[in-house]
Amino acid sequence: MHTLGTHFLVELAGCSHDQLNNQQFVEDVLLAAAQAAKATVVTSKFHSFSPFGVSGVVVIAESHITIHTWPEYGYAAIDVFTCGGEAMPRLAVDECIHRFKPATHTFVEVKRGIMDDRAQKATCFLSFEELRSGAT
Repeated sequence: MHTLGTHFLVELAGCSHDQLNNQQFVEDVLLAAAQAAKATVVTSKFHSFSPFGVSGVVVIAESHITIHTWPEYGYAAIDVFTCGGEAMPRLAVDECIHRFKPATHTFVEVKRGIMDDRAQKATCFLSFEELRSGAT
């Protein structure tokens, strides 16, 4: 079995309000994360909210790195998703943790597109319909 990609869901808490509310700083961190992961940056787009908060995406050839910040809580949610064998998404996670300097952080690694080599098809644990119906 092999997978199509790796997806890290990152939670940062206890971060600097000023950093999380600074659009340029947040963009610089995510671009540095892409560079650390040896990913190929295609484009980036970031937006500041009023009165505070920043959302953004760095589109990479290997997929994407996204963020949404809640400066009022010192919290940021980051997704790092890569496919292919060249990029190193864990290094992007490490760079974000290093730059934002959270008091606490957690992350979960999710393998995406789990391929059954015999049938050459992607499998999942539960479909959306199964989740809605309460199947386990």
